Amino acid sequence: MFLGTHQPRLDEKGRIFLPAKFRDDLAEGLVITKGQERCLYVFPAAEFAAMTERMATAPVTSKAGRDYMRVLFAGASDEVPDKQGRVMIPTGLRTYAGLDRDCVVIGANNRVEIWDRTTWDTYLASQEQAFAELSEEVLPGLM
Repeated sequence: MFLGTHQPRLDEKGRIFLPAKFRDDLAEGLVITKGQERCLYVFPAAEFAAMTERMATAPVTSKAGRDYMRVLFAGASDEVPDKQGRVMIPTGLRTYAGLDRDCVVIGANNRVEIWDRTTWDTYLASQEQAFAELSEEVLPGLM
């Protein structure tokens, strides 16, 4: 499980240091792809493979399923962090997420998300009130 918020910076080569607490779970490989709200999703390779198997059972006749999978897989890049815990973020994915220098890396349960810092701050500010109001409706009986 990935938890927490971290604020690394992209280097001049488009690499980012993974938070130390995430490195062991991502050391064997990871998949970076487009996420919703213009962030990037980072999955451990094994989690992405399991998710891919579940998606393979979706009917090809589902337009929404086809559309989602096309964007998800077309933007995906498999990477292996270097010995220092850095991972390269391909140019197309950096452009999609608006990543320039200052980033936010958050734990999001089974995945990591990488955000442009300003985009994350704006998103978080817009969600704070909704988070407080919807907890009972979104997670009934869980909390």
